[in-house]
Amino acid sequence: MENIYTNTCFEEKVRIFTYEYLKCCKYIAKFDVSRYVFTKKLYSTLISSSQILEDFLDFHGAKNNKNWFFFRELSAAVRHLSLGSYSQKHISNRLVFYSLGDTLEFQQEGFITLDFLTKTLINLSQAILDEARRLNIKIPDDDFSPADFPEVSTNEMLEYDIDDMSKIQQKKYIVNIANDFLSIARTFERLEFYEPYSLEEAEAIVGDKVNEVKIRRFEMLVHNLQSTFDTYVIHGGYRYGNRKLKDLRSFFSVVFHLLQMMSRLLHFYERHLVVSDFKDTYKKSRERLSLLVDPEILLDRTINYGLYYICYFLSKGKSLARDILNENIELGAITVGIPQKLGFHSRPSMLVAKIAQHFGGKVELCIGKDRFDASSVLDIQWAGGKIQKENIKEVIFEGDSRALDDIKILADVNYGEDLIGKGVPLPRELNYLK
Repeated sequence: MENIYTNTCFEEKVRIFTYEYLKCCKYIAKFDVSRYVFTKKLYSTLISSSQILEDFLDFHGAKNNKNWFFFRELSAAVRHLSLGSYSQKHISNRLVFYSLGDTLEFQQEGFITLDFLTKTLINLSQAILDEARRLNIKIPDDDFSPADFPEVSTNEMLEYDIDDMSKIQQKKYIVNIANDFLSIARTFERLEFYEPYSLEEAEAIVGDKVNEVKIRRFEMLVHNLQSTFDTYVIHGGYRYGNRKLKDLRSFFSVVFHLLQMMSRLLHFYERHLVVSDFKDTYKKSRERLSLLVDPEILLDRTINYGLYYICYFLSKGKSLARDILNENIELGAITVGIPQKLGFHSRPSMLVAKIAQHFGGKVELCIGKDRFDASSVLDIQWAGGKIQKENIKEVIFEGDSRALDDIKILADVNYGEDLIGKGVPLPRELNYLK
């Protein structure tokens, strides 16, 4: 039996697959910049309609057709910028529920970012309509209205009548979540900055230090944190329950949505605006897109808003994560020998500190009444001086039992060195120290 849908001609299918997309473009082209006109429902319609159109065009070879290539690139622009806008709109809508401290400046920077993206989508919509007419694609006769795209918020809230607190909270999940948050925060420390990057500085870090692939990886890691939290710790919303735990969720939730936004903007910047190509069609397309999507402002918002506040909220959430970690870890104590024969010089001190840092919980090196921070190389070396002066042969480590287990393994191999201070292979359990 003949499939009438498969055999529909390309021209007719173009009309079908562009209908909702062009109807959206027609709707937004008539507006000035307004963050209130662009609702999550509108962004989601732009995302879905541009994605199905992009898939349709790719199936029919638009990437390799001079006549259709730019129209295809415009659909990609709408999709990625709408995805970034949706994430930023979500942050703006939910900010009142997040416990992040003073967020006025962050909120204002978010509005600036959303206004830029809104203006850009308006610019793109008119270009899309012009390109559709050039390709003889019919523009829909009917129009959307604001009533088709209401805001998600109302003045009412449903009654809170389900207790979302687990009677026996899974401490191991809480420990893992706090520990992973601290691990991600440490990774971003080297990217942390306190003054806006200049255009030249921002351009220099994109591609090597910061790129779509790296940001997507961290987006996945933070999403896993949020998923684990919602599955095993607290199932409900932000209003009630354990405030410390829900406050920590605020930090990794806002970071997650910033990473979502940043990955989409970076993808578009790297793939569609700045990567050079020898094909003249591709170069001309990028030049035309650059007139519609300002690459400099896009990069500024990606780095000086997105990356800056990712680093900021990760850093700000560390003390809370440490508190939660130390409240939920299993504590213990071990007695171990000191490194033979050179004591706690730089190598053993660094390895012990790395173990303590890896797990994130509090660990102390105890000598009599004196206690030293085992995550600090300097503190351990100070302790080493006291150990040598008093000819002490054994010390006690107290704190996070996970770290103590690995310190015991390290001590059993003389802290990773032989009797003349030369490094020796570490057991496989300590591979993370390499």
